Amino acid sequence: MPAFLVHGVPDTHHLWDGVRQHLTRTDIIAPDMPGFGRDAPAGFGSTKEDYLDWLIAEVAQSGEPVDIVGHDWGALLVERFVCVRPDLVRTWAAGAGAIDEGYEWHTVAKVWQTPGQGEQMMQAMTGDAMARAYINEGVPEELARQFSERVDERMKAAILPLYRSATNVGKEWGPALDGVKAPGLVICGEKDDYMSTDFHRRMAARTGADLVTVPGGHWWPVEFPKEVAEALEGLWG
Repeated sequence: MPAFLVHGVPDTHHLWDGVRQHLTRTDIIAPDMPGFGRDAPAGFGSTKEDYLDWLIAEVAQSGEPVDIVGHDWGALLVERFVCVRPDLVRTWAAGAGAIDEGYEWHTVAKVWQTPGQGEQMMQAMTGDAMARAYINEGVPEELARQFSERVDERMKAAILPLYRSATNVGKEWGPALDGVKAPGLVICGEKDDYMSTDFHRRMAARTGADLVTVPGGHWWPVEFPKEVAEALEGLWG
């Protein structure tokens, strides 16, 4: 069974490059979400349900249960995926995003969800300003500049409908989490500005998953790739 790595927002599959360098397995699939590093197919609405359907279809192509991992929005999609298609899951891991009925979206998400304000912020998400934002959140400078170059108009056009479809994602997707049975791992940056450790602890407790914390922030796959790889291989083993 392959390992399936799902990135978040605003990002591409390159989020996982450092982690992959420390993994001993080679059966890894790390696709770009539609609109993130590649074009979305015709008619794709970029809502949370569209991305969930995309993820189900992508994993189903492997023909067997996978070890699935998600970061940020990828984490939310993985957590939902485990609820609705447990037959396609051997193990799961997720972090920097935890579905919870009591979670209130962070400030940036609320701006993106607000018509007019979201479009205005997207105009500012470019060049050095975007790179500095990544750097301030713990992304190494060289990677931050690479990440910022990938935030194009295609990606911005996907982000807004995704977030606007998810204003009540906790209440809509949260209740099913109590039925998760597959072995899991929740990874949490202790200094994550977008979601506190408390929500990650709650996610681990209600799903029976193990919890791993690292002393950084939101971008733990690039801050601690070796430690993340070791934690994942411990789960897979």
